[in-house]
Amino acid sequence: MSKILYISSEAFPLIKTGGLADVAGSLPVALLKQSQDMRLLLPAYPEVLNKITRSKKLSAKTYYNMPVEIIETRLPGSNVIVWLVDCPALFDRPGGPYSNSHGQAWHDNALRFAVFCYVAVDIALNQLQLNWQPDVVHCNDWQSGLVPALLSLHTERPATIFTVHNLAYQGLFNHQTFIHLHLPDELWQINGLEFYGQLSFIKGGLVYADKITTVSPSYAHEILSPEFGYGLDGLLNNRSEHLSGILNGIDEKHWNPGTDKYLKQKYNRHSLAKKPRNKTQLQEELSLPVDASLAMIGMVSRLVEQKGLDIILQSLATLITMPVQLVILGTGETHYEIQLTEWAQQHPDRLKVIIGYNEALAHKIEAASDLYLMPSTFEPCGLNQLYSLRYGNLPIVTPVGGLADTVIDASEKNIKNKTANGFVLEQQSATALLNSVQRALALFQKPEVWRQLQVNAMRGDFSWQTSAGRYIALYQQALSPNC
Repeated sequence: MSKILYISSEAFPLIKTGGLADVAGSLPVALLKQSQDMRLLLPAYPEVLNKITRSKKLSAKTYYNMPVEIIETRLPGSNVIVWLVDCPALFDRPGGPYSNSHGQAWHDNALRFAVFCYVAVDIALNQLQLNWQPDVVHCNDWQSGLVPALLSLHTERPATIFTVHNLAYQGLFNHQTFIHLHLPDELWQINGLEFYGQLSFIKGGLVYADKITTVSPSYAHEILSPEFGYGLDGLLNNRSEHLSGILNGIDEKHWNPGTDKYLKQKYNRHSLAKKPRNKTQLQEELSLPVDASLAMIGMVSRLVEQKGLDIILQSLATLITMPVQLVILGTGETHYEIQLTEWAQQHPDRLKVIIGYNEALAHKIEAASDLYLMPSTFEPCGLNQLYSLRYGNLPIVTPVGGLADTVIDASEKNIKNKTANGFVLEQQSATALLNSVQRALALFQKPEVWRQLQVNAMRGDFSWQTSAGRYIALYQQALSPNC
């Protein structure tokens, strides 16, 4: 058994903006079940404090002349101990974890997450009298990137793991910020936190962590190339012997069509005949024509370029002439929200767009849809295609990152050997997307073939159990003297 300090800037169900929250809310639970001694470190945002029931204060210290307290609670629905970094001056504010209600990044994000990282370092070095010191510190994304860098300055320290969930978000700030944060001078170098004259939080993890992981094997390979490396491919190639990809799992208790609390009609792969009732119910709820012959295509996503919004918009004029209904739930860049909303207003029988996020509706869309749209330009892992597979909702994806690792195209060969579980675009283009939709609709007209594709999808194992075991093996490697 190892003591693991798992550091994340968000964790479901306490606070969520994306896939990181789902991982941070699930992986520690899976690791605990495999006898690891877990602590989850999280900022004490107002939303988090409003959701916890029992808590106690453990320790207090001043950072940058601001008082910080450590609050202990539990991750709802689990036995995982959560330590909250409570600094009202930095975290007690309206809006999201990283930006205000207008989508603008908080002006003091560097300070906010520097404090978060310093607290993590003090815990790692047993400086806060918590009577617990980790063997391994597992950091996630740029918000905790300073932790491996700061720990590298200590000879007696825990092993460090750094997981990249999305290399596009790097935590870049100007050099003056480095000075204002009074970070150690020896960290300002090309083989340190300096990145073309800027302070890079993510480099703290990529340069100094004992082991680097990404959230899928394919993404670990892709980020070694200039196309996906965002200027860091050279560094990653230099550290490639310490880089690996471990596929994310999903919370099979929360995402289970057989027990899903948000569904009126539950089902599993042995009772797929019940699944269409969810489509009927959602059509009624969203004021769409109730028509079982139409294939429903769902999408629950951030509305950003990465998620393929450009080729979706280029395809809409043709898509709405096909026998489909398209349901999109999400929020993101304003111009995408406006364009999609305008299309939906012009074609209310074919397209429904809901701007925002609604957990219950997300589950209903997964259960109601026949197909799931995810033509991403890049996708480190992707979780929605895993949810879709679990719900017998066949994904339409591009062959990148975790999508390539989890979705097997419905080619004639793969259909015959019963491995096909979705539709893979030949390339990321509107033409390829429309071709894949047409292929899918042709098979949708063949009930027996379609049912087999759904069964293939639903019998896949995307639990955290296997992935958690791989993380445990990685922790042991990091703890080895010759890691």
